[in-house]
Amino acid sequence: MQAKKRYLILLSAGACLVLLSYLGGVQLPAASRSRHDRSRNGYRPDQPWPHFSDPLQPFLPWDQADTEEYNMHISPRQKRDVNTSVYKGKRCRMDSCFDFSLCQKNGFKVYVYPQQKGEKISESYQNILSTIEGSRFYTSDPGQACLFVLSLDTLDRDQLSPQYVHNLKTKVQNLPLWNDGRNHLIFNLYSGTWPDYTEDLGFDIGQAMLAKASISTENFRPNFDVSIPLFSKEHPRTGGERGYLKYNSIPPFRKYMLVFKGKRYLTGIGSDTRNALYHVHNAEDVVLLTTCKHGKDWQKHKDARCDKDNAEYDRYDYKEMLHNSTFCLVPRGRRLGSFRFLEALQAACVPVMLSNGWELPFSEIINWNTAAVIGDERLLLQIPTTVRSIHQDKILSLRQQTQFLWEAYFSSVEKIVLTTLEIIQDRVLEQGSRSSLMWNSHPGGLFVLPQYSGDLGDFPFYYATLGIKPYPKFTAVIHAVSPLVSQSQPILKLLVAVAKSQYCAQIIVLWNCDKPLPAKHRWPATSVPVIVIEGENKVMSSRFLPYETIVTDAVLSLDEDTVLSTTEVDFAFTVWQSFPERIVGYPARSHFWDSNKERWGYTSKWTNDYSMVLTGAAIYHRYYHYLYTNYLPTSLKSMVDQLANCEDILMNFLVSAVTKLPPIKVTQKKQYKETMMGQVRSSRASRWADPDHFAQRQTCMNKFASWFGAMPLVHSQMRLDPVLFKDQVSILRKKYRDIERL
Repeated sequence: MQAKKRYLILLSAGACLVLLSYLGGVQLPAASRSRHDRSRNGYRPDQPWPHFSDPLQPFLPWDQADTEEYNMHISPRQKRDVNTSVYKGKRCRMDSCFDFSLCQKNGFKVYVYPQQKGEKISESYQNILSTIEGSRFYTSDPGQACLFVLSLDTLDRDQLSPQYVHNLKTKVQNLPLWNDGRNHLIFNLYSGTWPDYTEDLGFDIGQAMLAKASISTENFRPNFDVSIPLFSKEHPRTGGERGYLKYNSIPPFRKYMLVFKGKRYLTGIGSDTRNALYHVHNAEDVVLLTTCKHGKDWQKHKDARCDKDNAEYDRYDYKEMLHNSTFCLVPRGRRLGSFRFLEALQAACVPVMLSNGWELPFSEIINWNTAAVIGDERLLLQIPTTVRSIHQDKILSLRQQTQFLWEAYFSSVEKIVLTTLEIIQDRVLEQGSRSSLMWNSHPGGLFVLPQYSGDLGDFPFYYATLGIKPYPKFTAVIHAVSPLVSQSQPILKLLVAVAKSQYCAQIIVLWNCDKPLPAKHRWPATSVPVIVIEGENKVMSSRFLPYETIVTDAVLSLDEDTVLSTTEVDFAFTVWQSFPERIVGYPARSHFWDSNKERWGYTSKWTNDYSMVLTGAAIYHRYYHYLYTNYLPTSLKSMVDQLANCEDILMNFLVSAVTKLPPIKVTQKKQYKETMMGQVRSSRASRWADPDHFAQRQTCMNKFASWFGAMPLVHSQMRLDPVLFKDQVSILRKKYRDIERL
């Protein structure tokens, strides 16, 4: 009986073994043989099993993977990832490939390698380097740097391009601070070459971050790389043209519904989508034009449609189409990105993206659903129906957002580069990073410095969005440059008048005089605190420092010789509460273009328009003190300090650049100008009679305009007066009755 049981057990075990062998569960001899073969072919024990689908495979150096059996078990994509140097750091993220300790001591500073003798640099790359070197992030000391940028031109890595830099692999590896690319940023616009146009840069980027155009979502490393737009060599370094949307037409429809005009590729990558556009073209409101007339030997490859397409292509003017279409198709070309993208944004033509797998520019911060239509190349025939179904309210919103994004982040090389750096800085200083609202609403992330505050309510731009109002008091800052020798001096009268304002919280006297501070008893007694601060280095820019003693949102900036009544102060502050993002005040000035001298001019004449309100008697938000100090370059502030002039002009340039709006002039008594000009006894007032003073201000205008890349000042013909001002009614019915008596 027991022999029979043993027989059954053995029979069952044998059957199980045969079944397991058949299913592949036990292949000990084969496994042993496989290991022997791999070892003989150069297999390393630390290599992954190639036939396992494991997303967490360890890094595999390219020179350890070129074996016949290994290549049999991997897909072309996996093989490309292994053998192409650009993907060696594919799993890099900020926490694994970035040294945060370099940024802790000196903050976010960027070092640009010195240009090597004999190395050619394209104009576009020189613009990028110049932008960095002129920014507040730049440092010439590598020991202070948090981020490093190569002076070697990496923009064009197409081997057929005349801009291609040879032997880049060796040159990069020989850089003394390279450190396998750690804390390095590499800019690139073109990668790969005919016929497949891969994203290989032709050298090992190691652990460096990429700021790359036409990067695919497959190869983009989230929160590490930065996707940038493809821009032409003609793209302006600074400034740039404003968007073409001059006014909002209701309903927001144009002559064409959908347009495109560009090359058609007969063969190779990128040809499928553009070759199919003729199926959608109707020559009426959907005009999609392509030409195969490009390249040296296009006639050798032309198809039956080429002649007809070329003829129709020549009939239409591209700019006319662009400016008169509601939507602009942005299909992929040889690479994922296209020049059409930025052209559509500027023209307020809503981009219809048709480039599957493209990581859109600055996707980490920009919500593209509010400014573009994201299409699918496989559903081309549905595109016209899709765009026709979009409601006109949505079209208007999309169009307005294209203009905001264009002007905030894309209109110049400078804005593209600074946006890239700000994105990386937000990662480094994670606790002080910008919110999505800051990036996607006016004035944009470049003008909203999160180091100032993490609370949206502390900025003047978001009161309406948040449904709040600024603090209903102001802090007066009086700039004193003359010694206190008499109790009848204008500064003392001004101090008393301001202190009587119902909206005044405190008065700060900024003592920028060379004489010692007056004794406390020399200042008049007031109902509000009077704080006297000794100016830092006694320079003009110190009047715009972000003093911690300023606790209100509003700052009333005053020169020591300003003559204002309490009523005038009250009215100006009441107006400012409705326009907290602008400068509101009394003395107005204007700018003009002098065509004879081909330069900007400055005028103090009383004319029918103005573009500046001088900070000698103006109210603005305290955030502009922080922005003036931390955003503007040292070169401009040093110029102001050396001349002891133009600080008010520079503040107007800054605020208009941020808001894209003019300041607001309020009612001013006629004798203000004469009173100010007549006070020649003080050193401050005597500047107005100095002819050099006016010439300096002309020079400042042009220097400032050059740095901003364009003239940011905006003319206005609006002046705000009190209701019932000068009306033929009883003076007792008027709220600001004293203004009319002055």
